Amino acid sequence: MDQHTVQNRIRLVLLDEHCLFRASLSHFLAAEDGFQIAGEYGTFAEALEALNCSTADVVLLEFDLGSESGNDFISAARQAGYCGRFLLLTGDVDARSAAIALKLGAGIFLKSETPELLVYAIRLVADGQVWVDPRVIQMLAERLINQYSRFEGKDSSGVLEDRERNVLLGILGGLTNKRIGNKLGLTETSVKNLVRRLFTKAGVKKRSQLVRVALEGSLGATRQFIRQQSERTPHRDQPASNETRRPRTINRWPVR
Repeated sequence: MDQHTVQNRIRLVLLDEHCLFRASLSHFLAAEDGFQIAGEYGTFAEALEALNCSTADVVLLEFDLGSESGNDFISAARQAGYCGRFLLLTGDVDARSAAIALKLGAGIFLKSETPELLVYAIRLVADGQVWVDPRVIQMLAERLINQYSRFEGKDSSGVLEDRERNVLLGILGGLTNKRIGNKLGLTETSVKNLVRRLFTKAGVKKRSQLVRVALEGSLGATRQFIRQQSERTPHRDQPASNETRRPRTINRWPVR
């Protein structure tokens, strides 16, 4: 293997108090092309100390770390100067903790998903995107809907026009600018202009940041989308085809 290939591997740190799970995950990921295990740890303190001298790209960590939480670790690692990415691996997470994780910039991956999907999620996170399991979005739905009353009608700068709202819903639905334009009868240039206006109103520079702001409830235009997500039941038993096997993404936020 040449030096260039080694340098371009995604360096991973694993943090999970369950040794068997951690060892199995390490073995699986080490066998994947483009991944390198930079370290695996069973305690909060060990992993935090290791990150001080690590060049890891992504930290994969369990949400429940005994007396501490994954969110606690992320906050501590940021304060210590770690600038990499985080992906929470969990069997369960409550809405409040999930919302905090999103605000901290972490992705959330449920352990009930497939190993192949985890590989896909890691690559997206390493690329600077955010992975959120659709069931986590569903859990957040009721919490977010209740928050909308705090924003709607209070700040005119955050009020969206109909076309802006439709473009935002298209982004949340995983559509490209071209597909949004085709659906709304707009040119791609017009859609790009509307996306820029959404960026300005949300105070962001990237589509992934816009999605995060919308899901946190800071824009009052996503009620329809969130309600649709909360009412949607994942069809996990339907036959897999080339179209259904590949996760559809909201600017790389999957919403199957």
